[in-house]
Amino acid sequence: MPTAPTAAAPEKRAMLGPTTLARHFAQVRAASLALAAPLAAEDQVIQSMPDASPTKWHLAHTTWFFESFVLEQNVPDYTPHHPGFAYLFNSYYNTKGQMHRRPLRGLLSRPTVDELRAYRDDIDAHMLRLIEQRGDEPQLAALIVLGLNHEQQHQELIVTDIKHALAQNPLQPAYREPIADAPTTLHPLEFVAQPDGILPIGHAGDDFAFDNETPQHQVLIRPHALANRPITNGEYKAFVADDGYTRADLWLSDGWSTLNERHWQRPLYWHESLDTSFTLAGPQPLDDDAPVCHVSFYEADAFARWAGARLASEAELERAALNADLGDDWVDNGRFHPSRSTGDAPLQHLYGGVWDWTHSPYSAYPGFTPLAGSLGEYNGKFMCNQVVLRGGSCATPRSHIRATYRNFFYPHSRWQFTGIRLAKDIA
Repeated sequence: MPTAPTAAAPEKRAMLGPTTLARHFAQVRAASLALAAPLAAEDQVIQSMPDASPTKWHLAHTTWFFESFVLEQNVPDYTPHHPGFAYLFNSYYNTKGQMHRRPLRGLLSRPTVDELRAYRDDIDAHMLRLIEQRGDEPQLAALIVLGLNHEQQHQELIVTDIKHALAQNPLQPAYREPIADAPTTLHPLEFVAQPDGILPIGHAGDDFAFDNETPQHQVLIRPHALANRPITNGEYKAFVADDGYTRADLWLSDGWSTLNERHWQRPLYWHESLDTSFTLAGPQPLDDDAPVCHVSFYEADAFARWAGARLASEAELERAALNADLGDDWVDNGRFHPSRSTGDAPLQHLYGGVWDWTHSPYSAYPGFTPLAGSLGEYNGKFMCNQVVLRGGSCATPRSHIRATYRNFFYPHSRWQFTGIRLAKDIA
């Protein structure tokens, strides 16, 4: 059973030293290779849709990130590993030059998987040498930690993208052996009142955060209650059975158009019988008590309307998550599928399992300033037409998440482990 090595949590920048940073670097880089280890070379080349990328592209792009943003800027007379790799493995940094078109990444049979492993080894050696020599420089250390968090984002994409690719195969192959869920008693769906008022959200302090999590600022949070757990497959089945996909009154206009254009009738990976779903362990019985996943924002919003509720705002979920337990439903446990909600906490599964869609558009916080230079393209330029998700998923590294973390996807996206947590206003 493949299990990704657990990467150490990013320490405060002021505490980073060359030894700690080198260990953290090695752990994160090894975790990416561990996720690719169960895959044949043929698996790592295919691209199943424009939104997804081949595994070997993820492994190469994260390596290019360190080469381009760290080594080329900090090692005198550095010579790139290959003159064409910057074109092949740049993702969307226009200030870094031209790039290979994203929908065509699956056509890159060369460089081979072995050649890209050699590329990783070469860049890792350069990086570890640089860390040993200058890892105590705060600005350089912060840049390397950014690169490691960037790689952890791609670790999640490795999992979700290969799941989508394997699901297209009529043989429905498995990435790993099945792992049984622990016996649990499902708690009835209840709504738990949460604090309201003018409260701070956003990241503050010296520990790592992406620029889009800043600055911390005050927001008005109205009286509200959050569901005690995510919506389950069984509860979503009831929505499907009640003609949820054929009732226009439940859907946003764009959602209704998307549903009809794409012929949606159920969540991604569900069999039409509603009894099984495709997982990274191959087809498995659909567990009615596990969180529903692989639903779009449109589906989550329609379900909430059908249930007489709404989706939470990102501020509501951030405040609720501040003191919540991280749990163990992460990529680190090697299960690669959300587990049932467990425990006695008033709000279960705020972290891990499935990303919670919010009703918050992805936009800049008041006073937001992008990173300087090309790294300013990392988050800021995507602050349009996307929706915020919170909490992490079973494909997220545990050390990567925090209460202020802002994920974002287009409202039609379904291939990530995205789910539903309801909210209600309190009069």
